[in-house]
Amino acid sequence: RLVAVSKTYPADHVRAAVAAGQQDFGENKVQEGLQKIAETADTTIRWHVIGHLQSNKARKAAEAFDWIHAVDSVDLLRKIDEGAAAAGRRPKALVQVDLAGETTTFGASPGVVAGIFAAAASLGAVELVGLMLLPPAVDDASKARPWFRRLVALRDELAAAGVPPARLAELSMGMSHDFEVAIEEGATIVRVGSAIFGERH
Repeated sequence: RLVAVSKTYPADHVRAAVAAGQQDFGENKVQEGLQKIAETADTTIRWHVIGHLQSNKARKAAEAFDWIHAVDSVDLLRKIDEGAAAAGRRPKALVQVDLAGETTTFGASPGVVAGIFAAAASLGAVELVGLMLLPPAVDDASKARPWFRRLVALRDELAAAGVPPARLAELSMGMSHDFEVAIEEGATIVRVGSAIFGERH
């Protein structure tokens, strides 16, 4: 699944991509996404929020977005679920994993991930469907490969521990500079912005 990351680009750019056949669009910020969702309400776009989600924005995200890529705690997952249930919606969610332990990166540490999946058993509205990764920035795309492989290994460990296959179906990993490598390593979702819309100003 190709998610066209439209952050900082106006709705007319989104519409041009829709005209070319694109259906999935990603925004980093809830507020910017909500504006574009309103401006493209006549389309059949599937909207993804892919950036770090603050708990106070969880309800708004659940009400408007079809996919939420950056769940990093049980508390956030439950807040999204409450918001989705109240709005009568069933968004899909991914657990963002921080494999590198970087202080500048959001995400759940590998040791916390199993607990988030365990909490998914009690959800009423949100469908937890996989994992998401933002690897450390590298100049050479091939240097991202070990991080993608580690996410696949974590997925396999969770499956072996009894997490249902439907909750582990998706791997969101890979962006404009490394999506080919991510696909080779098993990505089911890639998040591509500048390679579609051009460099951001």
